[in-house]
Amino acid sequence: MPRSSTRPTSRDVAQAAGVSQAAVSLVLGDKWRGRVSEATAERVRAAARDLGYRPNLAARNLRLGRTRTVLLVVPALTTEFFAGVYTGAARVAARHGFGVVLYPSPEGIGPARDPFASAQAALDGVIASSMAADALTAIRGDQLPLVMLDSDPEGSLGAATVNLDIADGVRQVTEHLLGLGHRRILHLAADVPSWTFELRARELAARLAAVPGTEIRTAAAPISIDEAVAAAEAALTRPGPRPTAVVCDDDKLAAGAYKAIRRLGLRVPHDISVTGLDDLALATALDPELTTVRLDAERFGERGMEAMLAVLDGREPEGGDIPVELVVRGSTAPTATPGP
Repeated sequence: MPRSSTRPTSRDVAQAAGVSQAAVSLVLGDKWRGRVSEATAERVRAAARDLGYRPNLAARNLRLGRTRTVLLVVPALTTEFFAGVYTGAARVAARHGFGVVLYPSPEGIGPARDPFASAQAALDGVIASSMAADALTAIRGDQLPLVMLDSDPEGSLGAATVNLDIADGVRQVTEHLLGLGHRRILHLAADVPSWTFELRARELAARLAAVPGTEIRTAAAPISIDEAVAAAEAALTRPGPRPTAVVCDDDKLAAGAYKAIRRLGLRVPHDISVTGLDDLALATALDPELTTVRLDAERFGERGMEAMLAVLDGREPEGGDIPVELVVRGSTAPTATPGP
């Protein structure tokens, strides 16, 4: 039997499912738990699918005073990591009838310009990844519900903060290298003034300081392969015993370290081991493949959106950092006989 050309209503869904319109509203608004049974909720969803019912979001938003739109601000789109964060956030948002607008700040981690004529009027909240809270003033991030990703939980201005367990990632890298006998470490640090990179430097220094006989030297570079090549080459040719391992804040920095090591006539990992952090696609494109810390970008985005929904509903967001995992590949090996 052909469907009517008239747009189906919530009353039609209620009749088809054998429930009240109030029950339809609860189920399709994802507020049914504890109020109607799972079987009833599935019956309502099935009826809505069969009828091709779509809620009138414009009318509902007028009633709720919400646009059901969240802005995700990231420093840049130069790696697939932030694409993964967006994918995860958008997946959770879609299940709850929300949209996510992705906004790469043209100023990186610095002050972000307002992407809309009036962002505050157009948004329900802001999720900011790897940004300083005070960088969000121009987009009304200080006046809207704000969830910070990859940010200092002690100094965050956000209503919630979601972090990856970066400190544990650095711990895993350090224990791996120490277990291979490495004691002279070069830290190829990201020259980016953000909490996450400051945390990596502090954690690495603290872990190595706890082991007698270790040495650490640091070279900083922007997250760019060419800049990393120059910084790593200069650091590896400084006077004194050469480092036997390079710990990089990012996989792109590690790629630069590879090139610098080869320019010096050395080999990875026979002469110098290298580790990264991110587990980008680049990590398995390198030869040998890169030992690095896998960060679950999509789960990061999911948790960020889940935290935003909790804030908007007046609930306490889920706590605890997201676990990370060291992936050991061919770029690390036991230290060779100490070189010059």
